[in-house]
Amino acid sequence: MNTKILICGLLLIMGGVTTGFAQTKPQDFTGAKATLKHYKALYILNSGDEKKMTGTLRNMKNALDDPRLKGKLDLELIVFGDGVAVYDKNGAFEKTLKELQTRGVLLAQCENTLRERHIDKSTLFDFISFVPSGNGEIIIRESQGWAVVHP
Repeated sequence: MNTKILICGLLLIMGGVTTGFAQTKPQDFTGAKATLKHYKALYILNSGDEKKMTGTLRNMKNALDDPRLKGKLDLELIVFGDGVAVYDKNGAFEKTLKELQTRGVLLAQCENTLRERHIDKSTLFDFISFVPSGNGEIIIRESQGWAVVHP
């Protein structure tokens, strides 16, 4: 009997909590509040698809332009696998990458990818940085509290 009463009481409480959340009007919600002093995000790019590369760079710009994060955001782009195309000197992304870098974005390339694919660093933009492995960068950054974004 006590168990039934307890379960009924919990269901009533849960119903009240759910109802309380349901009372929020969509027009009253303005998104999460940026209450921390600083935010860090690592964007992952391992696709050579032009739409994916363009979208990832656009997402980074959008994050930098978010008024809630102005002056509070560090970003890094880690590239590996087919994503190496974004850093190719013959590609279409130099202007966008330089603009992001000017805004403080770290641009990093996995050296494992270069070694495995026999890609010479001289074929890539000279303003990017290199890390031993893309996966290692992800593991380290995530353990340091960076948000990991894989658009």
